Amino acid sequence: MFGCFFSLHFAVTVLCLIWLTKHTVDSVQLSAPEKITAPYGGSVTVSCQYEHQFRENTKYWCKGPVYDLCTIVVKTPKNRPGNRSSIADDKEAGVFTVTMTSLRDSDEGSYWCVVATSGRNIYSRVRLSVSHTVVTTTVTTPTSSSLEHDEMRWWATLRWILFILMLCCLASIHIAVWRIKGTRKICVQQFQYQNSNIYD
Repeated sequence: MFGCFFSLHFAVTVLCLIWLTKHTVDSVQLSAPEKITAPYGGSVTVSCQYEHQFRENTKYWCKGPVYDLCTIVVKTPKNRPGNRSSIADDKEAGVFTVTMTSLRDSDEGSYWCVVATSGRNIYSRVRLSVSHTVVTTTVTTPTSSSLEHDEMRWWATLRWILFILMLCCLASIHIAVWRIKGTRKICVQQFQYQNSNIYD
């Protein structure tokens, strides 16, 4: 019984580790504005910040409600000729920017800042809204505020603290199971010894 409980607890801990690691890494390695609004017929510039270890990686901007099915709009190192979208990668600053011009209603939707890696790509969603109430053409460069970065670091730290607590709990259960098994073994040995004395 204790063995099954220990195995179940270990499996839950491993799954939590995978979830914590994935979300913590993704949130730290790539950041982008969640929502932006741009004028109809105007233009917008979106900044996607990444860690310096990805300076030489390919970056791209794709559109679609689900990342796995999104369509690439533009990517580094070259832009598609004649496209209303362009991309520029500032490797020193660790930021790549996407500019979309002559915005239309059809441009609304979910987009994804993506950094291609040898494993699973890193991505962050950006929701674009096209507004008809703004008549002037403006360029907006949304960036993550210091408050958002502080919240992200706080949440990442909290996740690791929870993981460490789970490991401590797992270790405590392991020690408890080991002690219970040891106590049972001693009791069985004492019982067998007493029985042997009775028959003697």
